[in-house]
Amino acid sequence: MNTELFAIIALFILGFGLISGRIEKSVITPPMAFVIFGLLLSPPLLGLLNLEVEHELVRIIAEFTLILVLFTDASRINLKLLRRDYNLPVRLLGIGLPLTIILGTILAVLLLGGRLEFWEAAALATILAPTDAALGQAVVSSPRVPICIRQSLNVESGLNDGICLPILLIFLSLAGTMEGTGTASFWFRFAAMQVILGPIVGVAVGYIGGWLVSQSVRRKWITHSFEDLSVLGLSLCAYAIAELVGGNGFIAAFCAGLTLGNTAPSICDCLYEFGEAEGQLLVLLIFMIYGSMMVFPALDSVNWQMVLYAVATLTIARMVGVAISVIGMKLRWYTILFLGWFGPRGVASILYGLLILEGDGIQGSEVMFSTMVVTVLISVFAHGLTAFPGANWYGKCMARFKATNDIPELMPRSEMPVRLSWRK
Repeated sequence: MNTELFAIIALFILGFGLISGRIEKSVITPPMAFVIFGLLLSPPLLGLLNLEVEHELVRIIAEFTLILVLFTDASRINLKLLRRDYNLPVRLLGIGLPLTIILGTILAVLLLGGRLEFWEAAALATILAPTDAALGQAVVSSPRVPICIRQSLNVESGLNDGICLPILLIFLSLAGTMEGTGTASFWFRFAAMQVILGPIVGVAVGYIGGWLVSQSVRRKWITHSFEDLSVLGLSLCAYAIAELVGGNGFIAAFCAGLTLGNTAPSICDCLYEFGEAEGQLLVLLIFMIYGSMMVFPALDSVNWQMVLYAVATLTIARMVGVAISVIGMKLRWYTILFLGWFGPRGVASILYGLLILEGDGIQGSEVMFSTMVVTVLISVFAHGLTAFPGANWYGKCMARFKATNDIPELMPRSEMPVRLSWRK
């Protein structure tokens, strides 16, 4: 990266920060702005950022961001509150998410079956299943949206990326077996090691590391700044140890964050602070990289079937899965529509798509990657532009009701921290 480009990126970040207070009152979201900025830097336009998506720098930034996103997302989830107060996100994750993957797989077979094998179609559906609440931040931060609904979307977004990762690894292993790139026993052992050892290492690192940091804080052996660094270091520690023993480092980072957040919550405040600053910057850089290095190359190979699949997975797969998962909860139709629409695809799908390119032996990787790119592109703008007016519309729909036990949407709930609060 040359000095001129570095200066341009730095000036854009500074300039965007200076007017961020004005922008947050509009329908423009930070991910939209950074995708557009990335597009301007790309070779077809200004040509200032001319790196291949497989470049080592891109891989390092992407992997580091994914580790921290999985770790910090999981650390925000209070499992006791989830079991006690949050029947809706449990349904969205336990019923809606599998249904979204199943429906996405069926749609991929129907629309892309000529270019993807069955397990590749399942892997694509899994890549596009995790939601990213940051793309429609007004929805999960607006006081007009009932706390039960906005927190359900927040919790769902915090957990589904980590849940989808082992499923994706299993599907990719099955795809590799079907395409003859390894024996069935090899891929079975590989998937088992990845999915089993990763959580074991993650739980161990999260529990032991959290206890050590807590003890150090209690004895006042550690400064606040190094408390922050130590907690963040646990995510990298979990990743590295899991990779060394043959597990999946990303799954380990997710499990470490989930364990830390529920066994040592008092030291997790620094993670929320990190998410408001450094974490936000990393995620926005991923959107810039996405716009500059992924969009135009992918659009060269996109056809109408991929676009149709992108629209279908954002609407049919998501909305039907949500509608079925909330049967019996007596939610109003506009609540179901609101929950179904606001399942944007963002940084998790981008990062999982990059994992596809790093793998060997997946013949449909280019089709999968291009479809992911066009789906995220549609989602960034469609969900970004509709988040603010959508939150206002839904708020008006619910404003006519008073909080009673007869209105499930208005029942009181305890709040959990929100990822990346663009809007305050």
